Amino acid sequence: MSPQLLEQLIQCLGKSAVLDHPSVQEAYLIDQRGYYRGAASAVVRPASTKQVAEIVMIARQFGVSVVPQGGNTGLCGGATPDDSGSQLILSLEKLNTIRDVDTVDYSMMVEAGVILQNILDTACDHDLFFPLDLAAKGSCQIGGNLATNAGGINVLRYGNARDLVLGLEVVLADGSIWNGLSNLRKDNTGYDLKQLFLGSEGTLGIITAAVLKLFPSPMNRKTAMLVVSNPKAACRLLGTVRSISGDAVVSFEYIGREAMECVLSGMNVTDPFNKRYEHYVLIELASAAGGGILDGMLEQIMEQGMGSHGIVDGVLAQNERQREALWHIRELISEAQKGSVKNDVSVPISRLPQFLEKAAQCVEATSPGSRPCPFGHIGDGNVHYNILAPQSEEPADFRARSGEALIAAVTDLAMSMDGSFSAEHGIGQLRLGMMERYKSPEALGLMKKLKRSMDPAGVLNPGKIV
Repeated sequence: MSPQLLEQLIQCLGKSAVLDHPSVQEAYLIDQRGYYRGAASAVVRPASTKQVAEIVMIARQFGVSVVPQGGNTGLCGGATPDDSGSQLILSLEKLNTIRDVDTVDYSMMVEAGVILQNILDTACDHDLFFPLDLAAKGSCQIGGNLATNAGGINVLRYGNARDLVLGLEVVLADGSIWNGLSNLRKDNTGYDLKQLFLGSEGTLGIITAAVLKLFPSPMNRKTAMLVVSNPKAACRLLGTVRSISGDAVVSFEYIGREAMECVLSGMNVTDPFNKRYEHYVLIELASAAGGGILDGMLEQIMEQGMGSHGIVDGVLAQNERQREALWHIRELISEAQKGSVKNDVSVPISRLPQFLEKAAQCVEATSPGSRPCPFGHIGDGNVHYNILAPQSEEPADFRARSGEALIAAVTDLAMSMDGSFSAEHGIGQLRLGMMERYKSPEALGLMKKLKRSMDPAGVLNPGKIV
């Protein structure tokens, strides 16, 4: 880094907020999975939107690019710098104030560096509910959640992150600040500008604050883990659950045998069943109303499911401790299968059973002995189709030998079934090649035009998405 650039950054932020030595940068230079490692001229940690804007202007002046970084829990290398050593990492961790909670408008204004768990807890303290819920909620930051359009376990009822935002504050590539921090529910005055930045991974602007939608706090929850005969039965059951419960169904998660085995064998967890089964679904109903209305719904679901929709067995959580134990199994799956080849595909729900059947065939044909480990959000078509190494092979060797071929086979299949190659994790560096391969020339061309128009100097997070 040039002495002049360093001097201006220190003048703007103070010396303690500029990390210019590799020994103190380490945690910022590598992505959560360890797939990508970069280098940076400095890690800068602004404490206000004004300072973020000043950093962007300084970067433009010196012709360097800026990589925004939140909690660094992303799964696609979207917040990791390249290896040139010339880029600035802009950490938003100090923008961590919850500015306002409005219990009339059901909204919360937060800065980008607020940890998601703190938002959930603050909403709960006001008897309200924010539905974005991820396994990384204890360390991920809301700015990163919005910049990647995070999904999670409640998408079935509440939608992705972009559906939970009323307004944004964004620093643009020229250093100007767009203040769109509105809590209006209806504003039909032209383009919905906030949607440009939600899911853009910091390539069009740096989100510094947001106004989030809140909801009535669920007073009543019912959670069950059910065994079903096969994935087709699971999809039929989803239809039954939605028909009976309407808006009360919050989550509907699939867990295959391999995923269950990973948790039971490696994470010191007790099997909730006395027998081994191949296919499980974890469902949760929730209502802001008290009383036993959900009990009746769950009884009806079980009654119908046992008859014609393939329910073989089931356990119902009788209290919060049992509910947390069931969810703990689901939340540990990703951690339990370290070293797997990971996919983030989605297909229409109606085609999921066919996809799971054909994907297993593709895996065996591509890498015999590999073990499919599907799990996740069957309620919105986003089953994470991960693949474990054969029992006799080390995971690192397996990924090196077969990883690319397996990802291509599974992704090709999903795309042939009108699916997506990235359902909720984003593009980052990991899926850049897939953008070229699967996006239509028209769609990709529009994205590139938008990037050139909004960031002609290429200051913001280059080498990500487009």
